[in-house]
Amino acid sequence: MKKSTLALAVYAGVLATQAGAAGFLDDSKATLSSRTLYFEQDPRQAASNGTKAQDQRQTTQGFLFNFISGYTPGTFGFGLDVQGMYGINLSGGIDNRQANTVNTVSPMSSDGTPDHDWARAGANAKVKISKTELKVGNALQPNLPILVSNDGRLLPQTFEGGIITSKEFDGLTLTAGKLTQAAGRASTNYADLSVQGGTKGSNNFQFAGGDYKVTKDLTVQYYYANLEDYYKQQFLGLVHVLPIAEDQSFKTDLRYFHSTSDGKNGDANNTGYKLIGNGYAGTGSDNGEVDNDLWTAMFTYTLGGHALMLGYQSSSDSGAMPIINSGNVTKNGNAFVANRNSFEGEGGNSVYLFTDSMITNFTRAGEQTKFGQYSYDFARLGVPGLKAAIAYLYGDQIRLQTGGRGSEWERDMRIDYVFQDSLLKGFGVTVRRANLRSDDDLYSLQQNIDQTRVVLNYTYAFK
Repeated sequence: MKKSTLALAVYAGVLATQAGAAGFLDDSKATLSSRTLYFEQDPRQAASNGTKAQDQRQTTQGFLFNFISGYTPGTFGFGLDVQGMYGINLSGGIDNRQANTVNTVSPMSSDGTPDHDWARAGANAKVKISKTELKVGNALQPNLPILVSNDGRLLPQTFEGGIITSKEFDGLTLTAGKLTQAAGRASTNYADLSVQGGTKGSNNFQFAGGDYKVTKDLTVQYYYANLEDYYKQQFLGLVHVLPIAEDQSFKTDLRYFHSTSDGKNGDANNTGYKLIGNGYAGTGSDNGEVDNDLWTAMFTYTLGGHALMLGYQSSSDSGAMPIINSGNVTKNGNAFVANRNSFEGEGGNSVYLFTDSMITNFTRAGEQTKFGQYSYDFARLGVPGLKAAIAYLYGDQIRLQTGGRGSEWERDMRIDYVFQDSLLKGFGVTVRRANLRSDDDLYSLQQNIDQTRVVLNYTYAFK
């Protein structure tokens, strides 16, 4: 934890003590979550250059402690949130001493082998006046259209900075903030921010926007974001739910992202700030410069326990959609070097799109994606807690740096069950399976991947 964050945390604690425990402790919540993850990834074939990534089969155990305080009494309420994470590698993992392959579940030691265990702690000091709340610290987990904290492996991604949220007006939620660094889902430290392929760090991500509930069935959204020296982005969203009859509805979800270059990303001489990779960068003079429009439309029909969703997504031909990532840079912003301790599982990102699937996200330059999902809630058959879903996504017209066009598809399946009673009440089991297939020249290292995840979850709430 940085000195500034620690100072804020101590300050909030002192104020809480001075003001008395009422509110601060009485309204506090503390939980301890346990997650066991079995992760299996099988690259089905070698890339066109003859290189094949290693198979990965790994079992890990994670613990996440969260303490969320209430607020001290008075016009200004002060509080403190504390978070602690601990991960253990039970078996398996990538041995990177002889192959340039990234371990996506746990950190790696300097000799290229998986760490046996790792830990990270953080805190957010917070202040509340009326219905406006400010959080400052290094345990922030935003879930916004322009930035989604990734929780796709054992432990969640966290960010450092400050976020202010206001709900002073009925139906309107305003959010703004500035973030400087991120700690990845399998990292013990914080790194500057970047994008796909960028090797230079940026410590200035600013954003502002809001969600307005026009009616109980209609919500509109607008957000603006800027990752300094990489990109500027505007987001527009609309969500409408049409009740048809009892237990029957039709949902429309429209999203649009407009992304342009910022600062050094537009300078041809600053190659470290460019998008890199087939289907990410353009060609010639626009190679690596952010220039993307992406829109997506999703329509979901729900009837009882059944839900059928169909959609279409279009990414403009000029370049891929930029997505924040800290996996390509070290803590001080230097480039990642293979087989070194500079990479500690910082990679991994999420994006506010349905196409953000288990393996890929279908946001490449020119990509046109058709997708659908069917899900069922077995509570309607007398089995509460059991849910299942299957999704299929197909993207084509991907602009390649070779001048051609590529395509890819992914099939995802999942089953979730949460025990409803007995000693196992609240214990959850998730089984996920995904298959990715793509053209030979789309990926530089792996085109065809099969991935399986088995997750065991349990959260204990302290009373």
